[in-house]
Amino acid sequence: MRLITLGLAFLLLLIQYPLWLGKGGWLRVKDFEMQVDAAHKKNAELLARNAKLDSEVRDLKDGTGAVEERARYELSMIKQNEIFIQIVGKGQAAALAPLAPKPAEPTTP
Repeated sequence: MRLITLGLAFLLLLIQYPLWLGKGGWLRVKDFEMQVDAAHKKNAELLARNAKLDSEVRDLKDGTGAVEERARYELSMIKQNEIFIQIVGKGQAAALAPLAPKPAEPTTP
């Protein structure tokens, strides 16, 4: 009787092996689910980035407001008869803004 019990226990373990460690086992399925979740998260981030870029491209094509905003922010450009004021917080180095060119002095012979 003991031999039959050991044989059945061995068969039970043999049947359980593919369920846990086999090609379609629970551990492998769990790993694939984690990979799919990571891919979904990355796709969502890329979709958000693409939407932002698409919006920016449409703004640049359609109007001058986006171009003006970029020129002001990135190049510190100002319109004629405007005054540029830069407030620097504590611990920040003052970035030198490009100054408007001085008018040429007339030359006298």
